[in-house]
Amino acid sequence: MNENSIKSGPANTVSPSTKITLNPYEQIANYSGGVFNFNLQTSLLWMEERGKILFGNHFAIVPTDIELIYKLLVYAIGDQENAERHGINLRKGILLCGPIGCGKTSLLKLISYFCPRETQYQVKPTREISFEFEKDGFAVINQYSKGSFVRYANMPFIPKVYCFDDLGLEQTPKYYGNECNVMAEILLNRYDLFISKRMLTHITTNLSASELEEIYGNRIRSRMREMFNLVAFDRDTKDKRA
Repeated sequence: MNENSIKSGPANTVSPSTKITLNPYEQIANYSGGVFNFNLQTSLLWMEERGKILFGNHFAIVPTDIELIYKLLVYAIGDQENAERHGINLRKGILLCGPIGCGKTSLLKLISYFCPRETQYQVKPTREISFEFEKDGFAVINQYSKGSFVRYANMPFIPKVYCFDDLGLEQTPKYYGNECNVMAEILLNRYDLFISKRMLTHITTNLSASELEEIYGNRIRSRMREMFNLVAFDRDTKDKRA
């Protein structure tokens, strides 16, 4: 298996009937031997085309990001062989770190299309969750953790996957005068569900591990090591918004 070819897990882990706009499984994958095979260059072109639709004609895949994107694609389609080669655990979520403007949010929105239907995720800004808490209170914590299950057709309820965007930049909100570190509570609850129900979570952040620990404490940092594969942009990655 060379670096230009990646393959999904067994077909029963991927729903070929998934219907989403511009579905890469229908448009660019080659189904053979019980798996979906993807060519890296074709996948990058697909992502760039979709990115221009979502984010504007200025969107482009930058050559220096291709190695990182390759790891994310391998993870998304469940390519066990190449995941192991790159130290990625398919049972964990993704913690994508990088400087401001490097394209973390855009990439993870595009990568979701390559996930099987059951593990496609919504990218949710943490600041929006903070605002929701100020309005609706502690029910918001339950909404994104213990109440975060979804059902497809006649299938059993399965854990809902979220990508929490810009972790650490949200404000600590108040509800009727009570302060609460909402994201810390959500992550602690999702950790318990990760252990018991294999609930996956993804995160983007501009902050370092030590900065996250300062905000959320050592308990969260310790659990994050168990929950996430760390995928990081180079510190010197340029701001693509500039």
